[in-house]
Amino acid sequence: MMKSTLITASLVVFSLGVYAQAKKQPISQPLVSHIFTADPSAHVFEGKIYIYPSHDIETGVSQNGDGDHFDMRDIHVLSMDKIGEKVTDHGIAIDKKDIPWAGRQLWAPDAAYKNGTYYLYFPLKDKNDVFKIGVATSKKPYGPFKAEKEPIKGSFSIDPAVFKDSDGSFYLYFGGIWGGQLQRWATGSYNPDGKLKTPNEVAFSPKVAKLSADMKSFTEEPKDVQILDENGKVLLESDNTKRFFEGAWMHKYKGKYYLSYSTGDTHFVSYATSDNPYGPFTYKGVVLNPVEGWTTHHSIVEIKGKWYLFYHDVQLSGKTHLRNIKVTELKYNPDGTIQTITAYR
Repeated sequence: MMKSTLITASLVVFSLGVYAQAKKQPISQPLVSHIFTADPSAHVFEGKIYIYPSHDIETGVSQNGDGDHFDMRDIHVLSMDKIGEKVTDHGIAIDKKDIPWAGRQLWAPDAAYKNGTYYLYFPLKDKNDVFKIGVATSKKPYGPFKAEKEPIKGSFSIDPAVFKDSDGSFYLYFGGIWGGQLQRWATGSYNPDGKLKTPNEVAFSPKVAKLSADMKSFTEEPKDVQILDENGKVLLESDNTKRFFEGAWMHKYKGKYYLSYSTGDTHFVSYATSDNPYGPFTYKGVVLNPVEGWTTHHSIVEIKGKWYLFYHDVQLSGKTHLRNIKVTELKYNPDGTIQTITAYR
């Protein structure tokens, strides 16, 4: 995120404007209220719904464009038997202090299961304040998870999302601009002075890499996931209601790959589709209209024949960095497009 007083001030104003406009009746209530949670990655494991969210805490750090006020330090795992039933907090699944290479900011995680082992993927700044992606393992979906001694080789930036394809292959999608540092990797190596795109430049893309058989490394160099507009042209930075910002998620519906993601400073969850997990993807529309607060980050999962969107807002706190996760049903049109969700009536 740019360290610019003007940009930070405008973001605060925009955030407050979105919050004020959204003070209507929410369509769903927070899943838990005893802790603040965000960025929910949901999966069905062992016949139950498991949710892997960020754990927001009060840091005392003023809001800024680098996201320093998001200083999460551990990850809780939540579960429920059915949508609408009691949610269980299984406690701390992993703590920053137990990750050997940890610096600060344990941000949005995701999880996967393979051959009797659960894998937790998480972004974390190393001791040089550079975001990398780590992996930890457990024999139980709720942990505790034991972290590998080093981050995944070749990983960088934030928001890992694991996708298991129908052939059994696993892919890791990741990346985020501004505080997610993706702009610092534009040349293929880390540059602390990496710049954001100008309006007429091609927008940054999320990254994807196929995971190895042991789920702890990449089999290839991360690739750009290209997103095109309705006319087949690559999205520009000026297309900021459509272009990628952070929070990528992949799911498959009726043979099509659906890449959904946050547009960041314009506050939409948008989506694009493809016939290939690597893309290119064609922009199709909006999954979720802006919610209360500045950030938006989601997951989409099928549960017993229905589809659900897990997301967050700031209903409980009214503060950008103290969020709460929610869930609502997601529906498709006959042509496979997603019906846009508005989180408030």
